[in-house]
Amino acid sequence: MKKATLQISFDSEKLGALKQYMAKKEASIETELDEVMQKLYEKNVPAAVREYIESREADDQTKSARPSRPAEEQKNAAEDEQ
Repeated sequence: MKKATLQISFDSEKLGALKQYMAKKEASIETELDEVMQKLYEKNVPAAVREYIESREADDQTKSARPSRPAEEQKNAAEDEQ
């Protein structure tokens, strides 16, 4: 899945305090925000659309698992090894 970057504005003093206290808990802002975004996605995007997106991701993974060289090149490489 291709990731997108999201940029938001937040009060710098509050962000500093948030980083400080999350560090004490060994927590990550990025991880927390990722979880919040996932919940927003699940809440607002219809289940049918989510299923469609997931099926496309599965198709993309299947395509990337295929050999990157065309069959003819593989055949020639096998013949060269003999």
